Amino acid sequence: MNTDEALRLVAAARTDADLFGSDAPAHRYRELVAALHPDRLGALDEAVRAAATDAFVRVTTRWRAGRADADGGFPLGAYRLGALAHAGDLADLYDVGADRLLKLPRDPADNDLMAREEHALRTIADRGDPRYLPYVPRLVDAFRHREAGTGAERRIVVLATAPGLHDLHEVRRAYPDGVDARDAAWMWRRLLVALGLAHRAGVVHGAVLPRHVLIEPDGHGVVLVDWCFSVVGDGTIPALVPGQEQWYPAEVAAKRPCGPGTDLAMAAGCMRWLMGDRAPRELRAFADGCRLPALSSRPDDAWRLLAELDEVLERLYGPRTFRPFTLTP
Repeated sequence: MNTDEALRLVAAARTDADLFGSDAPAHRYRELVAALHPDRLGALDEAVRAAATDAFVRVTTRWRAGRADADGGFPLGAYRLGALAHAGDLADLYDVGADRLLKLPRDPADNDLMAREEHALRTIADRGDPRYLPYVPRLVDAFRHREAGTGAERRIVVLATAPGLHDLHEVRRAYPDGVDARDAAWMWRRLLVALGLAHRAGVVHGAVLPRHVLIEPDGHGVVLVDWCFSVVGDGTIPALVPGQEQWYPAEVAAKRPCGPGTDLAMAAGCMRWLMGDRAPRELRAFADGCRLPALSSRPDDAWRLLAELDEVLERLYGPRTFRPFTLTP
């Protein structure tokens, strides 16, 4: 395996099985280390060398975490990494026990985005209404870690987690023809609560995508995750999630200032997609009104929009009632 092949494999791998395979994982690990080790790279372009070094750190970290010994796992700062729980947009999340996940960025160049998440969650916790804080992750810890072998430094956050959460992609896979609007309604309502909490604290999420909206089916819970692309105060969204460009309103790609209407447009897009052809005309029109081309023309108050959504839902279905929801249609 050469360096280019190793880089492609590491970039594409979403799980440890993708990275190391299942037949001879130790052999694959040794191949990757040989292809990516900083001392073996030779006269490569500086950018390729940097990418290979970052990939080497990711490979060795995931290998150690996946083979953590019974007394607690591979140490990182004050924590011991357990199993890889999730491969996110720019970071891997590891179980560190006590219902906590450690978020380790794969590329040190994304440290600024990790800092945005830390800042956003601290701001929401400080300024937000305590009643609604469960709608966003709780920041447990944040620190810097320097890799001994390469000197690469990464900003790390540790987040409290909750069991039984599923993102909207999982929901849509369970309902390929679309989710009943009465079920999508509680998800939309709670997503607006999460955004109302953040916006009142002066934070725009910046990446309200199906993969970042997690639901708890039994209790109708919603948690909005991945605040790495957030903006506190005024500013522009720092980056688009690769491969998700179609979800963003025009101001994001154009690097124009964002606002609460940016998040509300993306939330409406998520819900419209979730319902598919099962969306009634009234909710399609409601979503369209949240997604007008100009930011200044869109709704910009999540709490007021929630009240308007409730009016539409009451006209359609009458008073709210609890509907059990399962991911097995």
